[in-house]
Amino acid sequence: MLTVKDKKFVTFIEKQALEERIAEVGREISEEYRDKNPLFVVVLNGAFMFAAELMKNVTIGCEITFVRVSSYSKTESTGQLTEVLGLKESIHNRHVIIVEDIVDTGLTMNKLLFQLSTQRPESIQVATMLFKPSALKTPLSVKYCGFEIENRFVVGYGLDYDGYGRNIDSIYVLAE
Repeated sequence: MLTVKDKKFVTFIEKQALEERIAEVGREISEEYRDKNPLFVVVLNGAFMFAAELMKNVTIGCEITFVRVSSYSKTESTGQLTEVLGLKESIHNRHVIIVEDIVDTGLTMNKLLFQLSTQRPESIQVATMLFKPSALKTPLSVKYCGFEIENRFVVGYGLDYDGYGRNIDSIYVLAE
């Protein structure tokens, strides 16, 4: 049992399982993007740990940049995308992989995909550490997924509860 602020959490996905699965995703991306020099667009703040582990396992030439968006309030997705720090690099005719910590409603990711698609990249795909397909409120294609999980609130490995818990090295789920 772990307490983050005023909530209790229990272990959900251990650090070793996370690292092993992220390594597999990194190998898959490396194979599929060989000779394509992809640009990884990491969504801050949550995806920083996933991105760091993923990049250790991507063995091809690539670049990385960061955007900062927000759509959460406490433990609920608001579905409203607020761009805080924008993309500086041109993605025109580039192969782009958006790196996200978690996809749940899909609303934020769809809005981000739309915004990026207006710059006409060669291709654009989503790599997420966690995916909650039962929480989707809009159709969304996720090409690279670490783990599909049920629709429960999680913290750790970059994911937070009201700003806390990002530094935990495993994923914890809200205790019921």
